[in-house]
Amino acid sequence: SNFKNLASHKFYNCCRLRLTLISAQATVYITGVLGATHVETEHHLEMGRKLLAAGQLAEALSHYHSAVEGDSKNYLTYYKRAAVFLAMGKSKSALPDLTRAIQLKPDFLAVSQHEPHNVGLARDLQRSPDQEEAQDQLMKANELEELQEEAHAAHHRGDYSTTITVLDRVIEISPWDPESRELRAECYIRLGDPQKAIQDLTPTTRLRNDNRAAFLKLSMLHYSLGEHHESLNHIRECLKLDQDDKECFSHYKQVKKLSKQLDAAEELIQEERYQEAIEKYESAMKTEPNVPFYTNLAKERICHCLVKIKRAHDAIDVCSEAHQRDPRNVNVLRDRAEAFILNQDYEKAVEDYQEAREFDSDSNEIREGLERAQKLLKISRKRDYYKILGVNRSASKQEIIKAYRKLAQQWHPDNFQSEAEKKEAEKKFIDIASAKEVLTDPEMRQKFDAGEDPLDPENQQGGGGQGGHGWPFHFNPFESGGNFHFKFHYN
Repeated sequence: SNFKNLASHKFYNCCRLRLTLISAQATVYITGVLGATHVETEHHLEMGRKLLAAGQLAEALSHYHSAVEGDSKNYLTYYKRAAVFLAMGKSKSALPDLTRAIQLKPDFLAVSQHEPHNVGLARDLQRSPDQEEAQDQLMKANELEELQEEAHAAHHRGDYSTTITVLDRVIEISPWDPESRELRAECYIRLGDPQKAIQDLTPTTRLRNDNRAAFLKLSMLHYSLGEHHESLNHIRECLKLDQDDKECFSHYKQVKKLSKQLDAAEELIQEERYQEAIEKYESAMKTEPNVPFYTNLAKERICHCLVKIKRAHDAIDVCSEAHQRDPRNVNVLRDRAEAFILNQDYEKAVEDYQEAREFDSDSNEIREGLERAQKLLKISRKRDYYKILGVNRSASKQEIIKAYRKLAQQWHPDNFQSEAEKKEAEKKFIDIASAKEVLTDPEMRQKFDAGEDPLDPENQQGGGGQGGHGWPFHFNPFESGGNFHFKFHYN
């Protein structure tokens, strides 16, 4: 019996010891698990804070979700997640989290109004910064929900100006809310202000993990404004997110083709290959016939190229069309003025330069062009050597000599009988010879093209010269009584 009692006692003690060890192990295990969970929660809270500060809201929200799952009794996890929801403009999601945070920590917000004033004041003084912030967040959440409902109602009835005004306050409260920015961008587009729409859409590409729609819309907006390089950059970002996106890929092909044509055309102009540049711009207009900016640009640059290759009549036609499409374009007015000068229509050239100067009074190029056109107009009222020979301003030396020979034979004074006819012929013959002298001498021709008559006595240094219609080289074969006869050897 004693042996049995002793055995039983030992067995009891062994069992008790065994249970103690198991309990201890369980306690250590449970404590370890809880400790690890606490560490993980703190890690998620810290990562969420850093990502929120960096504006990476989606990533921050993911960490706060994990923090809530890891420690559902911690009021701070709910509060922090609510802060992200508010930053994203999701007031309806924020309110339950704020409510749960208050339930877990009733003294988190300000004391009830029913408490004595001195007690409330004492507790207010002891309130932590988190408590102050939480109260502010709760007020903002309520205001945000009301404002969002008001904005959507205004948008639904087509009152886009009011929608923008309300969304201004929404975005002030919640600057990282992509939905509000996208809605405001849509309103700006409806009101014809694409630049402000771009300003709103640009940050939304970073506020969503996969915002291909925003990249596509940004690309289209830049494209419509003629900013094809920016358009190409944004549509490439869309394809980085999904290279098989049909809408983005379709738009990418269009933008890439047009951008390549426009860049190539400008390179050709820089290389002075103007005819090839014209052809390239004509191709660009076929590639994009529906966006006015690109047609206007092509017409403007073709006008410029035609002036450079001295096709005056064609240049005037294209420049006039470009001017009609874009009346305030200074470059078009300048180039059409030069086309008018090539066509020896100096009055219209002066008019175009004057109009261009009204739009750009600071341009030295426009000022100098106007002065030159005015000089040419003044000279043309006296003597225009191109008109005398009947040649264009772009005529070659050979064309000038050919015209001179024909007119010199026609107006030689020996071809006329009466004294009156001879005097008239002599006057014309002198003008013809003067025109040939000026226009076949590169230096004198350059002066004349710049608006200066090199044979005008007013332009001669020292006041000398041979008179308004002087014979070149200071020799007039008709001064000796009109009976001087000679033969011409045309050079």
